[in-house]
Amino acid sequence: MADSATAQEFDILVLGGGSGGYAAALRAVQLGSTVGLVEKGKLGGTCLHNGCIPTKALLHSAELADHARESAKYGINVTLDSVDMNAVKAYKDGIIAGKFKGLSALVKAKGITVIEGEGRLVGQDTIEVNGTAYRGRNIVLATGSYSRTLPGLEIGGRVITSAQALEMTELPQSVVILGGGVIGVEFASVWKSFGVDVTIVEGLPSLVPNEDPAIIKNLERAFKKRGIKYSTGVFFEKVEQAANGVVVTLADGKTFEADLVLVAVGRGPSTAGLGFEEAGITVDRGFVITNERCHTGVGNIYAVGDIVPGVQLAHRGFQQGIFVAEEIAGRNPAVVEDINIPKVTYCEPEIASVGLNQPQAEEKFGKENVEVAEYNLAGNG
Repeated sequence: MADSATAQEFDILVLGGGSGGYAAALRAVQLGSTVGLVEKGKLGGTCLHNGCIPTKALLHSAELADHARESAKYGINVTLDSVDMNAVKAYKDGIIAGKFKGLSALVKAKGITVIEGEGRLVGQDTIEVNGTAYRGRNIVLATGSYSRTLPGLEIGGRVITSAQALEMTELPQSVVILGGGVIGVEFASVWKSFGVDVTIVEGLPSLVPNEDPAIIKNLERAFKKRGIKYSTGVFFEKVEQAANGVVVTLADGKTFEADLVLVAVGRGPSTAGLGFEEAGITVDRGFVITNERCHTGVGNIYAVGDIVPGVQLAHRGFQQGIFVAEEIAGRNPAVVEDINIPKVTYCEPEIASVGLNQPQAEEKFGKENVEVAEYNLAGNG
């Protein structure tokens, strides 16, 4: 570790302690660098505290509820008495607490200097935190993302994002979910398993619009069978809150009423007001533009994770963090290509995919050069 005389200077200074940031920090100390890690909230970021990990915990509870309902067909007689949301939340919080404790201990044991507070880039090699300047011979920007909303749609009251949905201690009777992507279908799945009446509103022509047409068809069929309602192909127009519920109106005038509205229209990059543009970094619609090697084109500044355009996945951020640490160490690592990163949506049924989907493959190689084969594992003993 740096001694106190030079404590404000590091080989690598990382802004953001989420998947991308802490992965870069851990790999960099392994490779012999001194590392400062700036984090305004809790180490672990969105993925650990209000993203992947808590959502998977809820999905596990949801799966158990489904198993209890259907157990008789397997010859096991169990009844589902009720869903205790306080206990579900306690289970979820316990998992987060354990992982957080482990990560904090690991970061400390490896000699990474954690700088608590909101950091801002004030020069090509300087980040200011609570009025103190820290210098890095290399800087890694890993400031992550936040739950986006739609123009004219205020979050508050009965209109919530995934962050509030994860903290709920009682179940609504009915929910309208705006957005049929990964976050939307995962919450739809959880709530349906817990006995909530669920309707998804997706403006694009289908649920999980980035997936392969064959997958989309199967998921929509399965959701219909589970009683999850959905409206696709018409965009939302407005949401009106009343004392006892919410009314969602679509562009074609159709309305849906529910206790709550979950806004799940994706995540936006957290880059505003952090001094990136002032340092000469190219920012487009909030995203930091880098080359394929995660370099911003300015000084020794790199960017990883959700702030870099592409798939917003924790394991992508993680991999890019490792990549950048190795790049700085002169190891010339292989580029992490977005298209080769597998992605999973943990609803019931689960979806997993990797590589190009059929429309992308046809666009890239020409329809006549693409052959589609399907193999249904249901027939495999």
